Amino acid sequence: MNIKSQKASLSGHIQVPGSKSHTIRALLFSSLAEGTSHIRNPLGGADCVSSSKAVPLFGAKVDISNPKDWVVEGAGINAHLPSDVVNVGDSGSLLYFMSPVAATFEGWAVFTGDESIRTRPVLHVVDALKQMGAEAYISRPEKNAPPLIIKGPVKDGSTIITDGRLSQYISGIMMAASRLNGTTNIELTDPRETPFLNMPRLWLEEMGVKLEISEDYKHIKVHGPVQMKAFDKVIPSDWEAVAFPLVAALITNSEITIDNVDNSGSQGDMAIVDVLKALGADIKDDGKGNLIVKGSRLSAEHLPNKELHVNLSGYPDAICALAVAGCFTEGSIVIEDIGVCRKKETDRIEVMQKELAKLGAKIEVGPDWLKVVGHSPVKADGSANPEWKLHGGEVESYDDHRVAMSLACLGLALPEGESVVVKDAECCSVSFPDFYSIMNGINAGFSAL
Repeated sequence: MNIKSQKASLSGHIQVPGSKSHTIRALLFSSLAEGTSHIRNPLGGADCVSSSKAVPLFGAKVDISNPKDWVVEGAGINAHLPSDVVNVGDSGSLLYFMSPVAATFEGWAVFTGDESIRTRPVLHVVDALKQMGAEAYISRPEKNAPPLIIKGPVKDGSTIITDGRLSQYISGIMMAASRLNGTTNIELTDPRETPFLNMPRLWLEEMGVKLEISEDYKHIKVHGPVQMKAFDKVIPSDWEAVAFPLVAALITNSEITIDNVDNSGSQGDMAIVDVLKALGADIKDDGKGNLIVKGSRLSAEHLPNKELHVNLSGYPDAICALAVAGCFTEGSIVIEDIGVCRKKETDRIEVMQKELAKLGAKIEVGPDWLKVVGHSPVKADGSANPEWKLHGGEVESYDDHRVAMSLACLGLALPEGESVVVKDAECCSVSFPDFYSIMNGINAGFSAL
């Protein structure tokens, strides 16, 4: 499906889906827990559906027939080695979370997925599991990617030394450690995405697991074992999804309210609000958990060299939305420490440079950074800015949900008569099902071609 996006003025209220990261963790924890759990407000995206099909391989029973209340009958003390090959679909989170847990059981486990997953790096997982005493292999020696083959069990009381640049497999090791006797020590030489290490900590503590984590996240101790109990939990809204209507409202000079925003601090991507405010964005919390966004002129003119430098290592998935915001900012946004973005569903640094350039944007890139040299559509006095020269065109999504949504949002702020056509735009269902129809509820006017 291709989507056409053109000039729009947004208004009204919008609510984004539940968090993908929280939903997948909830499925994993509930599948291993004793008793019946309820996961309310789950994200029904493709990655979470893949997870709901995978966790029963541990012996759990999952019912997702009610989209607002998923029910999981946990395997508890009867949890076992995955009973079949684990196909994670396109979910890197599921791959990195579930494989260390599978290694706590005796026997062989095999992990694979779709074409995209079979390009995702796993040697860091292989190395960590070997340090824990498991056998771990990639099936194609020339490829650093699944299929991934594991033979457990791992040993109790292991010490793992790894860089920790990708948070997801560290989360998986922390989950696995909660099942082991004694203390598992995780030493990270270069931890990144640290807010996403705080999320498993909050989950594990809620499940009764004792942890010790240093302030710099370089030293993590997990004390086990803990037999988890069933829970009834409401999944908070997904800040990674909030970013798209938020940026869309700002660049279209619109006013919207994003309802039921998660202010718990468990999601690092909420830091995008502070980044946008540094550019002059008018974003306010109404004190009731709702975010009021008013279109604003974005500018870095007041900053040294007219540049805003943003370290995105803690929330790299914001690269796509922030790059689009940069195209409407007077001055430059330099997005730094994002090497991990080259290892996501696509090489998002390369992809965003290529696709935004098709629309007239000036983008510079390096190994782990991206710079948007932008202009505001209006000058400080409110008059039209002749330096702003974005235009429409046809762009590729590369089947990357965040690329598709960000480029669709850009089209909403183009001049009358210009449009952006996003190819293979249905991929947004991975993290934001019904994105286009939900955005149309605030007058985005997306149309399918």
